[in-house]
Amino acid sequence: MTIFNLGSINADHVYCVPHLPGPGETLAATSMQTGLGGKGANMSVAAARAGSHVAQIGAVGRDGLWAKNRLLEYGIDTRHIAELDVPTGHAIITVDDAGENVITLFSGANHQISEDSIARVLSSGSTGDTFVTQNETNAQVIAAKMGSKLGFRVCYAAAPFDANAVKEMLPYLDFLILNAVEAQQLETALGVSIEELEVADIVITLGAKGARWIGREIDQSFDAIKVDPIDTTGAGDTFTGYVLAGLDRGLTMGQSISLAMRAAALMVTRMGTADVIPDLKEVEEFSGL
Repeated sequence: MTIFNLGSINADHVYCVPHLPGPGETLAATSMQTGLGGKGANMSVAAARAGSHVAQIGAVGRDGLWAKNRLLEYGIDTRHIAELDVPTGHAIITVDDAGENVITLFSGANHQISEDSIARVLSSGSTGDTFVTQNETNAQVIAAKMGSKLGFRVCYAAAPFDANAVKEMLPYLDFLILNAVEAQQLETALGVSIEELEVADIVITLGAKGARWIGREIDQSFDAIKVDPIDTTGAGDTFTGYVLAGLDRGLTMGQSISLAMRAAALMVTRMGTADVIPDLKEVEEFSGL
């Protein structure tokens, strides 16, 4: 089976600082690095390293051909990544000594993806394939509707969070992933509890407290794996990629979440994003502190 990912591709510029800067504060970084990122690229790399066949749907500018080539090196089908005459998306990521971060995004080519090209790619799939997207590209709703009609498992990772975007996606979703703050904001915006949503599976990530899975007839909690975090950037994307890959490989939802918890825990012990996402062997051997 295939995981089709309509997702962002960014150049991530990561700055390490003693603490996150306050309003009007100028702060000297202790180090800086640039690498492959974007929620879409991160999830694709995670799913590929977890053993799935992944097709990335997206776009880069001429300045981002290196990102497309790197995704190819990581085993991802890059035939559906357009090369456009606009800047590649990028992110300014500030990380403090506790591993927490603040991120500023520039969408660039990520918001210039052709709807016709999305339709052509998805029509090549089969019933039972997976479609995932995030709130960092255009055409999310149209693509989700297509995926649903084609019999795909449709998943939405609701970040960067926008309640209206989630509301538009809900009719087509089989699987929704969001964090605790986003879940609370969604409940407030919709006036209903998360448990009342007509989505087959909902996973709420809880950071150091683990995760919660709400299914048709189940409400299960998963404990976090204890680690000393260095950088939390990309941990949620790694979690999502591993969950989807687990399901794609035939694992149960519970097994997929447990595997993803280990992957995300290992990820936060590393500095960086897509380039440092752990592979399946590393995750299976990892047990935390």
